[in-house]
Amino acid sequence: MGKNNVKVGDEVQNKQVIFKDYVTGSPKESDFHITTSTIKLQQVPQGSNAVLVKNLYLSCDPVMQFQMRKMEHPLSGYIYYVPGSPINGFGVAKVLDSGHGEFSAGDLVWGTSSWEEYSLIQNPEQLKKIHHTDVPLTHYAGILGMPGITAYAAIHEVGLPKKGECVFISAASGAVGQIAGQFAKLLGCYVVGSAGTKEKVHLLKNKLGFDDAFNYKQEPHLDAALKRCFPQGIDFYLDQVGGKMLDAVLLNMKFHGRIAICGMISQYNLDEPEVLRNVMLLALKRLSVKGFTHRDHHHLYPKLLDLALPYIRDKKIVYVEDIVDGLENGPAALVGLFTGRNFGKQIVALAHQC
Repeated sequence: MGKNNVKVGDEVQNKQVIFKDYVTGSPKESDFHITTSTIKLQQVPQGSNAVLVKNLYLSCDPVMQFQMRKMEHPLSGYIYYVPGSPINGFGVAKVLDSGHGEFSAGDLVWGTSSWEEYSLIQNPEQLKKIHHTDVPLTHYAGILGMPGITAYAAIHEVGLPKKGECVFISAASGAVGQIAGQFAKLLGCYVVGSAGTKEKVHLLKNKLGFDDAFNYKQEPHLDAALKRCFPQGIDFYLDQVGGKMLDAVLLNMKFHGRIAICGMISQYNLDEPEVLRNVMLLALKRLSVKGFTHRDHHHLYPKLLDLALPYIRDKKIVYVEDIVDGLENGPAALVGLFTGRNFGKQIVALAHQC
C-alpha cells in the first residue's frame, strides 16, 4: 500500500500494471507484468487542464477483457489497451494538483484512470468530484460509480419494471446485478437472480433480498430452472451473460416482455460466439430488446445519488464488495473476474482513504 500523505515535489515509487500483448481467449495473469519506478511528482504545467492524482481504489470490470482484444472493427468511444502501456479503468483517486478549474488539491474524485499509483489525467472532464464522504469511498467504484449508473439506467430508464412484475437478472451477485435487483425490489417487483456458486445464491436470497435465485452451473436445463422460478413467465430480463442463458430466457419471456442487454460475459472469451436458437421468439412474443451501456446515461448520475444515498445510509440497500490490497495483486483480481472467483464487486485497494 502506498504512502497516504504525499504532495507535489515528493519522490515516490510508482507501481504500474503493464499490458503485454493482445489477448485471445480468456485473459491470464501472465498477460500483465508489474513495474516500479521512482518518479518526482511534478506540478501540473501552467495552462494545462490536466489533473495529477493518487489512485486509491481501482475497479475490475468485465468490459476490460473486451479492451484487451485487437479488434478488426473497433467501436467508437472505447479505449483499447496498448501493449507496453498501463491498462486503465474506473477508480477513485485523490487530487494532488490540478490545472482544471473544477478540481483542487485535496479533492476526491472518481472516473477513468490508469492502473498505477499516480496518474496525470490529461482529460479530466470525465472525472466526477465526490461530495458525499459519509459512505465508504469504495462505493464510488461500484454502487455510486459506473455500475450504479448502469443498474439505475437498467431499472429506471430502459426496463421500467412496475410493481408486481417478474424480473430476472443474470450475473446477479456482481457489481451491477446486485444493485439492479435491489432497485427492482424497492419498486415492488418479484426478483430472481442467477449466480455461479451456492454461496452467491445464498447471498442473493438471504442478504440482498432477492425472492429466489439459482446456481446456473448446477442446473442441467436452464429452461426448467426458469420455469420453476417464473411459472407465469418473465416481464423484464436484465442480461449480462448472453449465450445459453439468453436463449433459455427467450423461451420464458411473457408476451410484450422487455430485455435490456448491458453485457454478455459468457461470450467474451470465445473465438466464435454461440448461436442463439430461439431468436424467432423475439417476433412471435413481440419482445422489446435494447442494448445499452453506462456511457449513454451519465446524465442520470444525480438521480442515482438522490435514490441510492439515503438507502445506503439507512442500510436499506446492501452492497457487497470483494477488496484485495496492493496493485501487485490487481492482475489476479481482474483475471478472477472471468472465472467467478470474486464475491461481490471486485476492487483493488492501492491506499485506503487519505
